[in-house]
Amino acid sequence: MDSADPARMAASLGEAQGASHAEPARGRRRRSRHRVTIGDRPVVTEGLPRRFWQDLYHLSLTISWPAMFGTLAAIFLTLNLVFGSLYALMPGSVANLNPPGWTGAFFFSVETLATVGYGDMHPQTHYGHFIATVELFTGIFSMSLMTGLIFARFARPNARLLFAENPVVSNYEGKPTLMVRFVNERHNIIGNANAKLWLLRNVVSQEGQTQRRFYELPLLRNEHPALALSWTLYHVLDEKSPLYGLDADAISAIKASLVVAAQTIHARRSYDHTDIRFGRHYANILDDLDDGRLRINYARFHETLDG
Repeated sequence: MDSADPARMAASLGEAQGASHAEPARGRRRRSRHRVTIGDRPVVTEGLPRRFWQDLYHLSLTISWPAMFGTLAAIFLTLNLVFGSLYALMPGSVANLNPPGWTGAFFFSVETLATVGYGDMHPQTHYGHFIATVELFTGIFSMSLMTGLIFARFARPNARLLFAENPVVSNYEGKPTLMVRFVNERHNIIGNANAKLWLLRNVVSQEGQTQRRFYELPLLRNEHPALALSWTLYHVLDEKSPLYGLDADAISAIKASLVVAAQTIHARRSYDHTDIRFGRHYANILDDLDDGRLRINYARFHETLDG
């Protein structure tokens, strides 16, 4: 082996190392940072590869209505701009073009993509018929997708539960009790409703690592035979409770959070430790009117009182 061989080997090794470092760099460029909302808490995610096209259906169902309609309108406009330009590329491909030029070709594209077909303007050359055939297929396909997407968004079950802004801790039946209440805003009867209350807290393992763990908090009643108005969940803070003996400062130290899950009606609400109100109870929202009817005062639903 001559003296040039080690140099070539070093150069080759350097190129391989450079390539190995360049690949993660390119991988990092493909990964992005996203802001999402989990429950009621904003979360920043990073390190995942971009998979826009792989999860397009979920994105279409979760974006806001204005964003969805704006996206559909932009797609519709873009398709017509493309096909209108293709018609205008070959003058004479569309008969009775009115107004003449690109504007008329654009409006003919709108009629064709929407499968309206008024009949005044129509393809009259092989080129025009070919572009119209492609556009008709595209229009039928895109309109079917739009219709299915809108139907899927309307058909999704959506519970209308109003959760109290703050959980409270006060005495109930002579025992310190954690209470969370919610109300059925639709006032329909939800049969056999089920609810669970979860505690999320930080714990330190034997190795000194801080971990986030969750515990189910037993409720006095976790089923409601006919939920039509309001429902208050009660968790007694006794010796069996993970929150036994903890005050506001102790709960803040372990970064405790609460999650309420109404399973039958698929609704949930998360509470941070700063939301819990100690030594307070919920204001009464139910009373009887003079004519015997029951009144629900939602203006006081989130109100808590001392005692």
